[in-house]
Amino acid sequence: MHRTYSMRSARAPTQSQLQNPPPPPSTTKSGRFFGKTNFGHTFRRSAAGAFGPDLAKKLSQLVKMEKNLMRSMELVSRERREVARQLSIWGEEADDDVSDVTDKLGVLIYEIGELEDQFIDRYDQYRVTIKSIRNIEASVQPSRDRKQKITDQIAHLKYKEPNSPKIVVLEQELVRAEAESLVAEAQLSNITREKLKAAFAYMFDAMREHNEKMALIAGFGKHLLELVDDNPVTPGETRPAYDGYETSKHIIQDCEDALSNWVPANASVKSSLSVRTRNHRTKRRHAAEGVSLEDRNSWVSAGEYERHVDDEDEDEEAEEEEVEEVDDEDEDVKRVRKHLEEA
Repeated sequence: MHRTYSMRSARAPTQSQLQNPPPPPSTTKSGRFFGKTNFGHTFRRSAAGAFGPDLAKKLSQLVKMEKNLMRSMELVSRERREVARQLSIWGEEADDDVSDVTDKLGVLIYEIGELEDQFIDRYDQYRVTIKSIRNIEASVQPSRDRKQKITDQIAHLKYKEPNSPKIVVLEQELVRAEAESLVAEAQLSNITREKLKAAFAYMFDAMREHNEKMALIAGFGKHLLELVDDNPVTPGETRPAYDGYETSKHIIQDCEDALSNWVPANASVKSSLSVRTRNHRTKRRHAAEGVSLEDRNSWVSAGEYERHVDDEDEDEEAEEEEVEEVDDEDEDVKRVRKHLEEA
């Protein structure tokens, strides 16, 4: 049945993995207290944000929801590989062409499950980075609480004992607490921006690689389908003998080569910004640099600018031609005058 070749065997790292080494296995794949049931999802969702500092509750809920999402991805990855096996088993007793193609399609679908499993590991980089922002928020909360506590104590003493000597001491403590809080808030603001950009860079890079490779597999899968003879036959008629075993094997090999050689630089889908977006980005950059761009009437689109430049070039060329004509005319006049003088 020629059911020998498969991408499931161990193979060398891909070019993408050499450029960007794969991260360690996702933290969601181990240490499960509630097993692989939906009960863990429900508990995490309901308990997320119920404990811990107020500042970090919302982000804690996001982190827990992302863990639920990744557990769902794990389930999809496992089910995908089971589907691939079952497809191969179903086609084993079919005609030669159907049997060979379904086996190779099972190989491709199994590879999709493997890609989904790798995607989970890279997606976890995003979740862990977001989690670090939550930890910073939790560390800032005590300074906020201390400042608020001192403020409340001062307000209480001013109401109950306006002349209490403790007020002066508490006001000095409040100054120090505000200074500490100011430093902590600045650090939180800086780290939040840095980690936010890094986290979603991990996510989008992982999504880009995953979807590009999925598209490659889909393309080679359609090439496999062309090997199935779907021409209708009449009762008693036999189909031509199937001779696509080597072709199907080469398609799988080509798919593996395409997946192994894929790198971000060769991505097929490019996200190009429109002229409108580039203009807004330029405006924001100039505004940040202190350049005024309020005179919007002077703005022109890229197409209008190009036409304007072309018109200017044409005008310059026309002027140059006119100058050349004038120069030629002067030479003719000089020659006529010289001829008259000689006569």
